[in-house]
Amino acid sequence: MSRIGNKPVVVPEGVDVTVQGCAVTVKGKHGELSWECPAMIAITYDEGTRELRVSRPDDVRQNRAYHGLTRSLINNMVQGVVQPYEKKLEIVGVGYGAVLTGKTLNLSVGFANTVVVKVPDIVICEVPDQTHVVVRSPDKQAVGQLAAEIRAVRPPEPYKGKGIRYDGEHVRRKAGKAFAS
Repeated sequence: MSRIGNKPVVVPEGVDVTVQGCAVTVKGKHGELSWECPAMIAITYDEGTRELRVSRPDDVRQNRAYHGLTRSLINNMVQGVVQPYEKKLEIVGVGYGAVLTGKTLNLSVGFANTVVVKVPDIVICEVPDQTHVVVRSPDKQAVGQLAAEIRAVRPPEPYKGKGIRYDGEHVRRKAGKAFAS
């Protein structure tokens, strides 16, 4: 029995939910998200209690897997339109920095050319200063994907710690070459 899938998704005030067959649309003050669930999963919305419930037809392994996943994704959508998800990145290194121009993020991280990362329309990217980047959106997956793409440009290296890391990420440092006498 799925413990996650059986929990109802409580919809707060100010959030509108529309369920049409397998398609779920969530509207809130920070945006609108829609998602189409697998056909075998049923979603019901009770407007009186403001709860979304997810159910599955049987205990086949695939249906059990989709049951909890569907509930989690819908819950993330509801939470995202109420309070957007955000990831903060930190750029460490002499001469390293980021500049935001329109919907493109230009990263100078030790390569001969600046690396250009396109920012999707649903994501808001901010550069408060040259060494910090904030990625914000109601879509949790889009935030994580863009943050991972930015970090992948120059992941932190273990000897000096230079590179792009998540805010608060601990980088295990290695000792350099030992002097042999």
